[in-house]
Amino acid sequence: MLKGKTDKSRLPSRHVTEGPARAPHRSYYYAMGLSEDEIAQPFVGVATCWNEAAPCNIALNRQAQAVKLGVKAGGGTPREFTTITVTDGIAMGHEGMRSSLASREAIADTVELTMRGHCYDAIVGLAGCDKSLPGMMMAMVRLNTPSVFIYGGSILPGRLDGKDVTVQDVFEAVGQNQAGNLSEDALRRLERVACPSAGACGGQFTANTMACVSEAVGLALPNSSGAPAPYESRDQYAIASGEAVMNLLDRNIRARDVVTRKSLENAARVVACTGGSTNAGLHLPAIAHEAGIEFFLDDVCEIFRDTPYFVDLKPGGQYVAKDLYEAGGVPVVMKELRKIGLIHEDCVTATGRSIGEELDLVEREADGRVIHPAGTPISETGGVVGLKGNLAPEGAIVKVAGMDASQQVFTGPARVFECEQDAFEAVQDRRYEEGEVIVIRNEGPAGGPGMREMLSTTAALSGQGMGKKVALITDGRFSGATRGFCVGHVGPEAFHGGPIALLRNGDSITINALTGELSVDLTEEELAGRKEAWAGPSETIYTSGALWKYAQLVGETYRGAVTHPGAQAERHVYMDL
Repeated sequence: MLKGKTDKSRLPSRHVTEGPARAPHRSYYYAMGLSEDEIAQPFVGVATCWNEAAPCNIALNRQAQAVKLGVKAGGGTPREFTTITVTDGIAMGHEGMRSSLASREAIADTVELTMRGHCYDAIVGLAGCDKSLPGMMMAMVRLNTPSVFIYGGSILPGRLDGKDVTVQDVFEAVGQNQAGNLSEDALRRLERVACPSAGACGGQFTANTMACVSEAVGLALPNSSGAPAPYESRDQYAIASGEAVMNLLDRNIRARDVVTRKSLENAARVVACTGGSTNAGLHLPAIAHEAGIEFFLDDVCEIFRDTPYFVDLKPGGQYVAKDLYEAGGVPVVMKELRKIGLIHEDCVTATGRSIGEELDLVEREADGRVIHPAGTPISETGGVVGLKGNLAPEGAIVKVAGMDASQQVFTGPARVFECEQDAFEAVQDRRYEEGEVIVIRNEGPAGGPGMREMLSTTAALSGQGMGKKVALITDGRFSGATRGFCVGHVGPEAFHGGPIALLRNGDSITINALTGELSVDLTEEELAGRKEAWAGPSETIYTSGALWKYAQLVGETYRGAVTHPGAQAERHVYMDL
């Protein structure tokens, strides 16, 4: 640990604390109650996405105080700051969802600007909701500082009639209510008990998927992602994370020493075997981009294809994050992957030790209930599958966790909608037929703008009992809570004239998750003719402001929908300025 007088000659904070010219700067620190010794120590940014938008982030403010204790114990001076969050559960199903993916970039950008502006030497980042996790990790890798990530923790499951319930059940109950199978009184009863505590959604939806990624990729301490938000043990993990970042700073272990091609492959393995969110296919390439690594949707899906699915989590399975934690968490999952030769053991982690060294310390074994042995998995291939074909030349992605082989092949006529609202209204009114492929276009990153999630529509279908009787494809995204045969990230998106823009009602579409196919029964000549006659992208009402700016900058989905050139184009590293 760093103790006593620190040599700041190579640390960014020297620019604001050292020498006579920085007397005005030091006066500000004295104004905030820092001592001369504290000013002389390394400055560690403690970044949180705390806000009062939703339970996902409401506990982060308290946890940040524990991180600061750990930083101080390690000989550092913590400087807490906050950034934004857009919480998908609140933003879902209306225009607000356009802000969700764009918020990932805003989080990464604002953390970067805060760290640069104040010359902090390292970072501990706390995040709770879907986009805040990859956004915080992207900032760490972009800055390439010593970095430790810590998840705010999941919500506890609700209980109703002797069963665990989550917000997914509430979304699906809306569909049951619309179908006349659930009373409004019963719906109100469910909504009051589904979310009983602070924390992010409890199933293996996007937040918990990316929390598992944070451990698997090495940015978070082992097992730190599992404890639910209300557990007091979160404070111990927070303190340990503050101490850990000081160890990394002392050893000059930086974020890009941790996030490598091999560690990203480890992370993709964990997503696959846990039946994680399809959004990982968007966020892993974006994190890789910050390190200058080409790790695209194809690469992620290749790993998904040969990784067994053996962790039984909602929405495809039975259990929630609390159950996974009690079964031993991500370390036990990775230990199972190691048994079948699917883990790179030489990757460095936030502890300063390698993944292999960490797994050697894990004594627990798969319980056979939540975590099945990898040798006898729930299914032989990953819970998430990549698709390609003449309808998705740049790829697409679908979650098949919990579906048997017979449910993973679907051919049917297209029913085309120009946006999510139109599709949702049609589903509400039952203006679709069993056996159809519902197509929702103009919801990509640029065309939306913002690449909205379609949980309200997919949950309504499930609630109506039609989740397995229709399929759905979109150039937008799906929530990690989505279940059913729902294909997202279709690229190129409609805005860029991809084949999805050319579909018409009645076109025969085939989705085959067993062979990785997404195609439409049209010849190349027919598609070319439609492209020639295409009138161009739909107009948008977002012609100014943040979403306009995002639409101008955002790139292809298969590359992570990123908005800047990334590490391959950089001419300096922040830590070395």
